[in-house]
Amino acid sequence: MASTMTRRALALAMLGATSLAMAPPAKAQDAVRSYPDKRINFVVPYAPGGATDVGARLLAQKLQESWKQVVTVENKPGAGGVIGNDFVAKAAPDGYTVLIAITQIIQAPSLMSKLPYDVFKDLAPVTQIAISPIVLVVPDGQPFKSVKELIDAGKTGKFQYGTFGNATTSHLYGELLKKNAGLDWTHVPYRGAAPLLNDLLGNQVTASFLDFTTAGPQLEAGKIRPLAVGGEKRKPKLPNVQTMAELGYPGFEAEGWLGVFVPAGTPKPIVDKLSAELARIINSPEGTAGLQAVNLVPVGDSAESFEKTLKRDFDRWANVAKTAGVKGE
Repeated sequence: MASTMTRRALALAMLGATSLAMAPPAKAQDAVRSYPDKRINFVVPYAPGGATDVGARLLAQKLQESWKQVVTVENKPGAGGVIGNDFVAKAAPDGYTVLIAITQIIQAPSLMSKLPYDVFKDLAPVTQIAISPIVLVVPDGQPFKSVKELIDAGKTGKFQYGTFGNATTSHLYGELLKKNAGLDWTHVPYRGAAPLLNDLLGNQVTASFLDFTTAGPQLEAGKIRPLAVGGEKRKPKLPNVQTMAELGYPGFEAEGWLGVFVPAGTPKPIVDKLSAELARIINSPEGTAGLQAVNLVPVGDSAESFEKTLKRDFDRWANVAKTAGVKGE
């Protein structure tokens, strides 16, 4: 009799333990099925007004309309994007904290000796939003009409060139040109593209590799002058402006982009759901037109495709950093 009672007690204890063990997965499955059922926060690791911020706000508005959930945009600038990136990397992996990042996120490991996160271990790719072309510009108040004129003057005088942050595309491009052309100019990093543009217009810096989204309106207004573009091809909106490669300066073929990440460990069904919806928005006529209106080239791909881009560009930008002679911080 005692033996029978012991077996029953043991069985009940095992059943209870099994139920407890199964509870978290069941709860997690419910969270996946109900996603999204609360506010989603897009984190932009740069100041308002730049390409990253513009792209984030466009997507946030459309996602809010389609999912009927509030989608906010929070700017967390600083340390060339590291502060915002790290905030998301350490956030709860539930799909409600979303990073809108730029190419800096895979350039930084080649430039900084220590980072508080690992982009491949602590963040999960969702989709590539768009390619963000880069143009070398000078203020209209500067006399330079070509890259040659800028370089000739830059070899004899101390210039300041501005970038939208350390370890960003504009920084790498600037240092690459500095080394290849023997320029004597000083790097001035800003907390985003918008404050950089303000000082550029005020002639506080001589030149900059600036993203098309920020530069576009000022180019059209004639307040800044394009000297060259990055990438492998000329840009439709600036068909007469040569690429850096055409001018005899290799290494500028790689271009910047905007992409979406969530914390690593976010359930794959949530990643896939978010990726599919954002890609649908990006590739919709309205989404495409919205991105093109701010001089971005829409992509909108799967998480798997974006991951391949990350790995390819990680190696590509590491080579640029090495060639440019940019040291880790």
